[in-house]
Amino acid sequence: MYEGQIIEYQVMIAPYIWVPWVTEIKTVKEGVSFVDEQRFGPYKFWHHLHTFEQVEGGVMMKDLVHYALPLWPFGEWANPVFVKPKLEKIFGYRKEVLEQRFA
Repeated sequence: MYEGQIIEYQVMIAPYIWVPWVTEIKTVKEGVSFVDEQRFGPYKFWHHLHTFEQVEGGVMMKDLVHYALPLWPFGEWANPVFVKPKLEKIFGYRKEVLEQRFA
């Protein structure tokens, strides 16, 4: 991973509806944190800070995500119904997998 790295994804925004998502690694502090930001994709704005902190018995990983949805006011309506629950599911799944692998 390096600053300026471009990552291209395909994400499903609704059943059978896939859209491209391009993010850029903006900052990397080796062993401490990194930031990815959307360059193109389903969000109006996406900024995701990943942090890593040495704690007794391992490493604490935290995420801070700021995002905004397009198509106001429809995006605001969709957030609590579709987007926020999907993000919670994604991050919850990642937490489960990390706990299984590193517990």
